Amino acid sequence: MDKMKITELYDLSHTLAAPYLMQFTYPWEALAGLGDFITELGKSLPREEYEEIGEHIWAAKSAVIAPTASIAGPAIIGKETEVRHCAFIRGNALVGNNAVVGNSTELKNVILFDNVQVPHYNYVGDSILGYKAHMGAGSITSNVKSDKKLVVVKAGDVRLETGRKKVGGMLGDFVEVGCGTIVNPGSVVGRNTSIYPLSMVRGFVPADSIYKNQGEIVKRVD
Repeated sequence: MDKMKITELYDLSHTLAAPYLMQFTYPWEALAGLGDFITELGKSLPREEYEEIGEHIWAAKSAVIAPTASIAGPAIIGKETEVRHCAFIRGNALVGNNAVVGNSTELKNVILFDNVQVPHYNYVGDSILGYKAHMGAGSITSNVKSDKKLVVVKAGDVRLETGRKKVGGMLGDFVEVGCGTIVNPGSVVGRNTSIYPLSMVRGFVPADSIYKNQGEIVKRVD
């Protein structure tokens, strides 16, 4: 389905992962080799702008990282990004410029585009968050089905097999996720869409929408 393609969800000028993502059609296809890509990219980053602060962990010199944050490699932390108190970055994480990884937020196997904010008690695993995407306090991406079967991405009658047990949320550019929301495994949210607080998101949510609940998605009128 064209609306779930990388080219429809993301402006690739806002991430260092652009050349990597361009190899794929759908965003979840990029999850498998992400760690290797980050490792090779980190080695090529300009030393006048980035420093290796741990094994396979590169941080921009302008980034602000709390001493209580825990970061495992491979990981890249972008320019002017803030990693706050007790953030837990578990590896395979490419965090863009001017981003916020907040208090007690956990990241694993993710791409966060520039200006992404996951600022308060968020879990983001096996997911890709587009430019200026924001997750409200306590909202999470669930990345494993309760029956532990492989994740299937669904949009109406369309079913796309991912071949992966772990797939979180694919959030397009400018997506706003309300507080306390759960983005279920394999959910894809189009650009410029807002999700109401305390929502349970499944499947594909079109671009330029307001998601009120599973049965009520309305077109945004700005």
